[in-house]
Amino acid sequence: MASSSGEHNLAVGKLSREEFRRQKDLDAARKAGTAPAALDEEGKPINPHIPQYISQAPWYLDTGAPSLSHQRRAEDSEPSNLDAWYDRGATAGPAAKKYRKGACENCGAITHKKKDCLERPRKKGAKFTNKNIKADEVIQNVELGYAAKRDRWNGYNSADHKKIYAEYAAVEAARQKLREEEIDNQTTTDLAAVRKMAKAGKTEKKEDADFGSSDEEDADEDKYADAADAVGQKLDAKTRITVRNLRIREDTAKYLINLDPSSAYYDPKTRSMRDAPDKDVPAEDAKFAGENFFRSSGEAPAVQQLQLFAWQAAARGNDVHLNANPTQGELLHQEFKEKRQELKESTKGSILAKYGGEEYLQAAPRELRQGQTEDYVEYTRTGQVIKGRERAKARSKYPEDVYVNNHTSVWGSWYDASSGAWGYSCCHSSVHLSYCSGEAGIVATEASNAQNLLSAPPEPGVQSLEILPSKTEASHENVEQNYSKKRMGEGDFKLDKDRLAQALQEEKKRSRADEEDGRSGKRQKGAASGSHDVTEEELEAYRMRRRITEDPMANYVDSDD
Repeated sequence: MASSSGEHNLAVGKLSREEFRRQKDLDAARKAGTAPAALDEEGKPINPHIPQYISQAPWYLDTGAPSLSHQRRAEDSEPSNLDAWYDRGATAGPAAKKYRKGACENCGAITHKKKDCLERPRKKGAKFTNKNIKADEVIQNVELGYAAKRDRWNGYNSADHKKIYAEYAAVEAARQKLREEEIDNQTTTDLAAVRKMAKAGKTEKKEDADFGSSDEEDADEDKYADAADAVGQKLDAKTRITVRNLRIREDTAKYLINLDPSSAYYDPKTRSMRDAPDKDVPAEDAKFAGENFFRSSGEAPAVQQLQLFAWQAAARGNDVHLNANPTQGELLHQEFKEKRQELKESTKGSILAKYGGEEYLQAAPRELRQGQTEDYVEYTRTGQVIKGRERAKARSKYPEDVYVNNHTSVWGSWYDASSGAWGYSCCHSSVHLSYCSGEAGIVATEASNAQNLLSAPPEPGVQSLEILPSKTEASHENVEQNYSKKRMGEGDFKLDKDRLAQALQEEKKRSRADEEDGRSGKRQKGAASGSHDVTEEELEAYRMRRRITEDPMANYVDSDD
């Protein structure tokens, strides 16, 4: 491999055979150490063992002399200052008093034009008013290096952040003052308001003994509490599915409750902490009492007992699996508990029957065991309870025991089975909001009942109908006769066959005469003038004749096709 000098000569021009041979001998002597090494432009020796692709400079950096400067990093003449930045708000001096030609038409500064002005656009610029002319800015030329141009915090003033602290401090002071005024003006004794104030005071971080400071802004959050989603839930409007998050982000993480390394162990993979992080705090008052506390509350013990029963039954050879058939497991567990209770009672009964002592197992009354009670009970001289210990009546949201219009009972306290109507039990009136008539109303209601009218004995003189009265009296007497006589066709009676055959013949003649009168359009006036008592045979003949004529299937003949 040729040295740097030989490479340079090859790059400059084409050598003759003799020059090329002498160059090869010189490179071999330099590698052997018998000839001095080539020097670069700075006078530094060049290692003859450097390969050609490293020592040879590209055409755009070739200086015509052997050199390795193209492989070295160029040194900056002036190191860049990372803290160099524009002086914000710097002015060149006092502001001018009159508008100058070529200055900004809006603010009057000579260092920029109207299109580059950062001042608020005026209705009339400084060019026309010569008022409120701004001072000239300082034209700064800050040369930034590669790192300074890409520094995101270059030019940041940490003193500006104090303004944010001052703003939040002022808001917190105003909120604390408003809360103090609300507490001073608090005059209500509403239990809900007291609970709300107590809850807000418990959740806030207290700065002093009287008033606290909270970052959660409870007063503002109450306004939007109804419109916001439930904590830890998100409602998808497209699918209308409520998605439950893995953990409520507003809650304190379990591993942050107690930072003591020797406290309860937290498993990050399952996000579980079985023991209580604070051993000294009771489980009822602690924010988090451990996973084991929740597993022993609610319906969790019943599920554990059911699972234990399934395991024990499967170990004895029974085909019980809680996950495969939970209904069977639940029924078998219920049956097992009933049998165990029966066995326990039978064992207890056999022991008491053998050894006795059942009187000592009976518990004393609660009044004797506790000594006294606040239940109000009234007794008679003989010891009977007059008032107290009665079962409380269930009351509804509507007004109860309110009597109107002289009634002594409420509407709906009486039901009439014959008419299917509700009414008042004090007067048996089925008209709502009617005036109470007392016992007289009950008697009148029973007398006007249809069953009582039909079952009443016939009045004398009603059955003698030989003398025809007037139309009004006839209708009145017919009504009384219909209500006073027993209904035809009801009850147990015997029909005479001869009278029934005669009644059928007369019924056929009557129906035939009615058909002829209907075709001719005439009616016999004298036929309807006479009247007589209808017998049971005539009524049965009418029914039989009517059944035959009105039956659509009476003349049906099934023909065999």
